[in-house]
Amino acid sequence: MKLIFANKSELPRLYAFFAEAVSDLRSKGIYIWDDVYPACMLESDIENGGLYYIEENGEILAAFALCDINECEGAVEWEDNFAEALFIHRLAVSPRHQNRGIGAFALRCAADEAGKRGAKYLRLLVGDNNTPAINLYRKCGFSEAKGVFTKVVSDEITLSELGFEIKTK
Repeated sequence: MKLIFANKSELPRLYAFFAEAVSDLRSKGIYIWDDVYPACMLESDIENGGLYYIEENGEILAAFALCDINECEGAVEWEDNFAEALFIHRLAVSPRHQNRGIGAFALRCAADEAGKRGAKYLRLLVGDNNTPAINLYRKCGFSEAKGVFTKVVSDEITLSELGFEIKTK
């Protein structure tokens, strides 16, 4: 497995990868992504220098974005609110390759990249109903931050997200 920095020529493969991830989440009753998001963010993730994927034998096994901002600031209390941090967004593992340690590998790669970019912490938000992801973050040594970030998406949908973080090395 190797970590690759994505470029725009790979967008068709990445769109297909994330469409499969959305379908898998829906089949598990997790409705955090849809036909628009996260696909609508991938091109800007590349332009901002933060989209990565993990590949093996020509197949995308996982993907994620690293960003330096997150809208949760102030709603979640981190271990050190003023420390340099990067946020991991849009982490997905191929449904065909789950339970192989690829999610943990992706998180280690993300923490390494965050550290190389000067961040003291890798942070994330996760839907409070996404139990598989929450279990993965805890298993990988992430600490849960205090507080809950809520975002009103529409009259019918309000997201509640938990914050997790890990120190980079």
